[in-house]
Amino acid sequence: MNKKALTERDICTKFITPAVKLAGWDEMLQIREEVFFTKGRIIVRGKLVTRGKAKRADYILYYKPNIPLALIEAKDNNHGVGDGIQQTLEYAATLDIPFVFSSNGDGFVFHDRTGTSEEKESKLGLAASLPGSKVC
Repeated sequence: MNKKALTERDICTKFITPAVKLAGWDEMLQIREEVFFTKGRIIVRGKLVTRGKAKRADYILYYKPNIPLALIEAKDNNHGVGDGIQQTLEYAATLDIPFVFSSNGDGFVFHDRTGTSEEKESKLGLAASLPGSKVC
């Protein structure tokens, strides 16, 4: 299979979701995909009013219901593994979520917004346990 030919959604389904589940996250209780958290900016041009693009997190991982712990931004495999980290940091600041990940299906880049980890940012293999897993 040529990963470069896969869409972002294919990368999520075939690589990221299985890695998150393998790390111990419960798909039914702790993982939400494609979570819209804004409706989009309102744009006014004269008498014409439109709404901009809504913001959507690819994954939000929850410690318990309504207590988000981490965000994951997925990119297709034509992007680098860490290409989504800046976007995810902006989303995490808006949603006040402490940990962020970026992935292109080859691995993860982890960023600790709390500053309590030894390294603020690190690369993880796709099969590596995601920090915060098995916390419930």
